[in-house]
Amino acid sequence: MNNHYERIHLEENDPKWNMPYTPAIKVHSGKTVYISGVTAAPVYHSHPHIPTEFDQIPDDPGQQTEMTMENLLRVLKAAGGQITDIVRVTRFMVDQEKNQDAINRVMGRYFGDHRPTSTSVEIVRLATDPRLVLEIEAIAVVPE
Repeated sequence: MNNHYERIHLEENDPKWNMPYTPAIKVHSGKTVYISGVTAAPVYHSHPHIPTEFDQIPDDPGQQTEMTMENLLRVLKAAGGQITDIVRVTRFMVDQEKNQDAINRVMGRYFGDHRPTSTSVEIVRLATDPRLVLEIEAIAVVPE
């Protein structure tokens, strides 16, 4: 349990819903960290983008999600946080119907019992490279 924030649930909350997120989180203390959108691409890459820099990224949405989560965790760790400090994620997905199940499985494995607030947005493509299927931005509250 994280002591610097509180998960807010409504009275109709029931484990049967298997919610992958928390409706709201109230922050009591800590430092806010805003994490830019991360993908399976290396955190640092050329701008303008050079497509060959992304040739090693697999097409599989589950593998891309693992790479994305690892990039997210690296940035979060550099800011002094861990996955349970994340209070908000926004997921930008290409072809949500096709990719969401694999993305949810991997993200569920990383988050475990932790449930940040979240929003999923279906998009046509990501700016970094058309082969990418997921970008995640996050807000975390790390201990003082």
